[in-house]
Amino acid sequence: MKKILVIDDEEAIRDLIEVVLRRENFMVRTAENGDKGLKELDAFKPDLVLLDLMLPDYSGYDLCKEIIKKQAIPVIMLSAKSEIIDKVLGLELGAEDYLTKPFDNRELIARIKVVLRRYENNDQNRFNEGSLINYGELAFDLETKVVSKNGTPVSLTAKEFKILETLLKRPGKIYTRDELLEIVWGFDYLGDSRSVDMTVMRLRKKLEDDAENPKFVKTIYGFGYQLGGEST
Repeated sequence: MKKILVIDDEEAIRDLIEVVLRRENFMVRTAENGDKGLKELDAFKPDLVLLDLMLPDYSGYDLCKEIIKKQAIPVIMLSAKSEIIDKVLGLELGAEDYLTKPFDNRELIARIKVVLRRYENNDQNRFNEGSLINYGELAFDLETKVVSKNGTPVSLTAKEFKILETLLKRPGKIYTRDELLEIVWGFDYLGDSRSVDMTVMRLRKKLEDDAENPKFVKTIYGFGYQLGGEST
C-alpha cells in the first residue's frame, strides 16, 4: 500500500481527502501545519505528499523546497490560487503537479496515480540497471537516491536528482532542453525551457568546484546539456 501525507490547514479538506484516499487503499496521515507535516514526513516516510499552498506557519512554496530537500519524493500542490504564475512557481520549485481547489475527487486520484506510476517506472528502471553509478568524484546510488561527492552527501531536489540521473545514465549524450523537460517535468508541464536552465544552474552550484567552468554538467551551446564531454 502506498503512503500519502496530506498537509492542509482546513480540517474539512483533510478529512475529505483522507476518506477518498482510504477508499482507494492508500495509507494516509494528515497534518494541519508545516511543522507537524515535517515531523510526519520523518516518521511516516510517505510515497507522496499532498501540500496546501496556504498554511498558517509556512509558505507552501518554502515547505515544498524543504520536503524535497529532505526526501526525493513527489509533491502535489493544492491551492485555491488558479493563476498560471502560482502554478509555474510551484512546479519550478520541484512540485510534480498542481491542483486548484475545489477539485473533483476523481481528478485528484487520477493525478496521484499518474505521479506514483511515473516514480514506480523510474524505480523499476533503477532496479534493472543496478543501484550504483560512479562518475569521477561523484557516486550516485539509484536505490537510496543519495548522491555524494568525494564521499560527502550532496542534498538535491527531486528535479535536480532526475536531471543528474538522466545525464549519468548516458554520459556524453547531448540532451536538448525539450527532452529534459519531457523526461523530468512531464508532458503537461506549464512552464518552459528556462526551468531546465534554472535547475541546472542550482545543480552546478552544488556539484561543481567552479560553477562558471563546470566539468560535470556541461552546456553544449545551441543544443543542450551533457555529462562530461567538451563544452563550446
